[in-house]
Amino acid sequence: MSPDGDEIKAADVKELRDRTGAGIMDCKAALGEAQGDIDKAIEILRVKGQASAAKRSGRATSEGVVTSYIHATGKVGVLVEVQCETDFVARSDEFKEFAREVAIHIAGTPTPPLVVSAEEIPEEAREAERRVFEAKAREEGKPDDIVAKIVDGQLQKWSKQAALLEQEHVRTDAYDGKTIEELRAEIASRTGENVRIARFARFVVGE
Repeated sequence: MSPDGDEIKAADVKELRDRTGAGIMDCKAALGEAQGDIDKAIEILRVKGQASAAKRSGRATSEGVVTSYIHATGKVGVLVEVQCETDFVARSDEFKEFAREVAIHIAGTPTPPLVVSAEEIPEEAREAERRVFEAKAREEGKPDDIVAKIVDGQLQKWSKQAALLEQEHVRTDAYDGKTIEELRAEIASRTGENVRIARFARFVVGE
């Protein structure tokens, strides 16, 4: 029998909230549906979160912030624009902190992103990389029948490295290996708004 709201432990609600970023009532409901099983509750929240995110993704984002971050050396700087739906969320400390963390990541990652999402990579850039990977595979003497598979795998890996949303936040200790997209989805879930990283620019002295 599923536990009701009174039987659900506050500690379990807190743990679920810490692990997912979901609201208290959502955590209680998920734990009730999962009969107190935290792992099952996480899965339930993820499914519901994906559905909610899909609905939010089409909503207009006319508010937001432009955040800057300058590395301590003074040789690397980043500007990033993060959008949301309302001025209320845009002015919140949580939203501003998310934008700052995105900027920190772009400044500090050893593989600087080229675009926000993989879909934004120009087709000519993909084809240029494909030609390079194919030529390298043939130079290494790879059989023709597996060259295409090798190239497709390398191109997929390159696309993830090039796209900001696909990258794991550089502060892995603080964010447990979560990608920028996962962090974006979490704040979108907590605020109930469509949160979008619109654009960014990275400046390096001498480059």
